[in-house]
Amino acid sequence: MLRFRNHLDLLTSMPAHGELVELRVGPARILMACTAELAHELLSNGERFDKGGQFFDRAKEVVGNSLTTCSHNEHRRQRRLVQPAFHRARMPGYATQMSMEIATTFGAWRHGDTVDITAETNTLVAKILARTVFPHSVSPSALGRIIDDIDTLVAVAARRMVVPPALHRIPTPGNRRYEAANRRLRDLMVRTANTADRSANSDHGDDLLSILLSTRDIGECLTHTEIVDQLLLFQVAGIDTTATALAWALYLVATHPEVEQRLHAEVDDTLAGSHVATHKHLPGLQYTRQIVNETLRRYPPVWFLTRTAMTDTQLGTYVIPAGTTLAVSPYLLHHRPDLYPSPFRFDPDRWGSGKPPAGVYIPFGYGARRCIGEHFALTELILALASVAARWRLRLARADHRPRPRLAASLRPPQLPMTVSRRTPD
Repeated sequence: MLRFRNHLDLLTSMPAHGELVELRVGPARILMACTAELAHELLSNGERFDKGGQFFDRAKEVVGNSLTTCSHNEHRRQRRLVQPAFHRARMPGYATQMSMEIATTFGAWRHGDTVDITAETNTLVAKILARTVFPHSVSPSALGRIIDDIDTLVAVAARRMVVPPALHRIPTPGNRRYEAANRRLRDLMVRTANTADRSANSDHGDDLLSILLSTRDIGECLTHTEIVDQLLLFQVAGIDTTATALAWALYLVATHPEVEQRLHAEVDDTLAGSHVATHKHLPGLQYTRQIVNETLRRYPPVWFLTRTAMTDTQLGTYVIPAGTTLAVSPYLLHHRPDLYPSPFRFDPDRWGSGKPPAGVYIPFGYGARRCIGEHFALTELILALASVAARWRLRLARADHRPRPRLAASLRPPQLPMTVSRRTPD
């Protein structure tokens, strides 16, 4: 019997056993696509391989029938109506809000402080989303409650996906915390949408919620429930994944001195004395972007994607019966040595020229269901990483600490205590 230290070791071992490998996750039987070709085919054919099954049933408990959980037949309409909120023309405005929160969060650090980077990035991303999603300010207490509830949902959701649904009804402490957090978060999004709807007029704001509400002005529109579901998706997926990626990026830079040195040089040259990166700086932050890309390769927050065969079909040369659950793991593909030589080495220079072939690099998914917030998240990550580098140098509070990812709904880091030292005078 093969033995593995953790589930990530299991994932990276699977290509040695074939192109399509059976995996047992709790009571579920899953076929894992272990090649880029099969992953590309699986994620590109929504009519044959749609979202569904027990994994998405559990996800719908939290984010409803939103863009990430709806069926193939519903997806095109929802994406068309949500897309205006993420149009590239809106990014400069969003970036302004991002930079303001970045300046506040990282400006509060003091030389010699030890901070938990995981908690800091969670708070930062939650504040950025509050600024960009909602038309009205969110109180610090409400924001803290959102962060805590999302932490609970993300931690428990992964477990609920792999146990029989009957066990969800047992009033264990974990189930009670999950249900309470889910109820509070949905109630908050309903109240927020109701308030924004009552105050909306023909002159809509530039926040994401106001843009979603404005679809009523062009005829076809999202229903009130669909808007609430999208808000839940933005909060749960947006905070967890982006905060996770930023925490890993800061850790990787701190533990790779040559990368840190080049990052500092680029940021010093591009920001020219400013402590905060803004949208205008993005073209000059190419190495920063490479660091972000390599972080997302090394630790893709979304590490597991599933689909269900809608009919008897084929994947490559393999016959797939209807109802079969199949999966793609970005982590698995990103650590295949034939696709990425020395895959466990952190090397931003992989991204110095060109892009990898389709289906090889998929931190945001692939095909029609590719993450709609990809450009938003990349902008946020680059601005935050550059702003930290402009002002601070980070070091692990314990030099021998080597954090292991926690497998939840995302590939989360544990607590990351780091000591900050000032690079430049205030």
